[in-house]
Amino acid sequence: MKPQLAPTARFTTSLATLCLLAGPAFAQPMDFSTALQHMVDASDRLAASHLAVDSAAQQRHAIERLGGPSVSLTGATYAYNANLNLDLNPLGQALPGILAQLPPQLGGMVAQLPHLPASYTLNRHQTDTTASVNAVWPIYLGGATQAARGVADARTREAQADSTRVSDELATLLVQRYFGAQLANRAATLREAALHSIEQHDAAAQKMLDAGVIAKVERLQARSALEDARKNAQKARDDADLAATALTRTARADERLEPTSPLFVISQPVEPLPYFIDAALAHHPGLAKVAAKKAQASELHKAEEALRRPQVFAFGQREIKSGNADWVAGIAVRWTLWDSIDRNALEASSQAQIDQAERTGAQARSDIALLVEKNWLALEQARRQYFAQQAGVDLAAEVLRLREAGLREGTSTTLDLIDAQLNNAKVQTERAQAAHDYVLALAALLESSGLSDEFANYMARADVKVN
Repeated sequence: MKPQLAPTARFTTSLATLCLLAGPAFAQPMDFSTALQHMVDASDRLAASHLAVDSAAQQRHAIERLGGPSVSLTGATYAYNANLNLDLNPLGQALPGILAQLPPQLGGMVAQLPHLPASYTLNRHQTDTTASVNAVWPIYLGGATQAARGVADARTREAQADSTRVSDELATLLVQRYFGAQLANRAATLREAALHSIEQHDAAAQKMLDAGVIAKVERLQARSALEDARKNAQKARDDADLAATALTRTARADERLEPTSPLFVISQPVEPLPYFIDAALAHHPGLAKVAAKKAQASELHKAEEALRRPQVFAFGQREIKSGNADWVAGIAVRWTLWDSIDRNALEASSQAQIDQAERTGAQARSDIALLVEKNWLALEQARRQYFAQQAGVDLAAEVLRLREAGLREGTSTTLDLIDAQLNNAKVQTERAQAAHDYVLALAALLESSGLSDEFANYMARADVKVN
């Protein structure tokens, strides 16, 4: 006689068998850290945010030497034609008087010369080239160059904050998709395991009906329970396939992923609430972006003030040619005494932007602190919920064991056993759901605290694994 396995042992054995058969042969096993790195390397959205940071950094680098000297070369080739008309009538009118004053012999010789024309046109034309070197060095601009560099620095920090926010959001999305696929696969496996057992009981019920041990109505109830179990198992498997597809696309994998990192729970509470609030105030990308906006407004305000101050330049120019070249050098001062733009209004506008950024930052700090508290409470609630379900899990397993023993002894019906199996699968699925809620609450808490990079460390601290 073969030794019989205990009911829970048989259920576990069939569950393990189905776990091996549940996933398709082409699924690629991947743990969470590898999936995260895969997503980071392939995400177009994250790559775009990195390019935005690089663009802002290059703009900042481009104005690093703003306010320094600038040297330029100027060259030109030219041609010209100039005409000058001379009126000779006054000279012709004065010539007889001049001849009268000359000696007779000389005056006679001059008189024999042809008469002067009424006018004469002089013409000058030439083609030439010229080249010069020019230099300008701003000596004092009232702080405008420092303000421009400050604005560029703040824009780079803003782009970095946006990139960090995108990275944190994608990490949380991957947690949702990865462990959502893990939960859906576990639910489908439990449903399929229950279906496998119900199919066996359905066949046994048919034999019992043929032997006249049970009534036809009990047989029909078993058949109805089997159809419901088959329908629920198929739906659970379809949900698991959809979750796996979502995970594969989120991680940008070439083939379907099979998550290998299990759902988990840390049995002890995580750090107290003030720890996460302090971390959020120090690291949250939203606050970093608000701070960058305020810095931009402050630097623009400084630039507005710089336009009120005088500006001093050194300049020079020299022809590029051999010999005696022309050159000029000197210092120029420019001070705008009156302008068509209302500088006071611009200064008031920039100050209003600074005040707006301060109010926005204060509201953001309050909202983020509230969000952190909400997520911290949700995490603690999920932890307590998971362990509170242990009694229900033990009860469901014990009822299943009693129903199996009762069926062998004739004190339970097939329908009782089927109900016990379905309830056991339901309770285990609910507990896996509680672990899933815990993982999502942890990811949300870390994202709101600016600590999304610490998720792997918390996962390593977990002492409860839902395998």
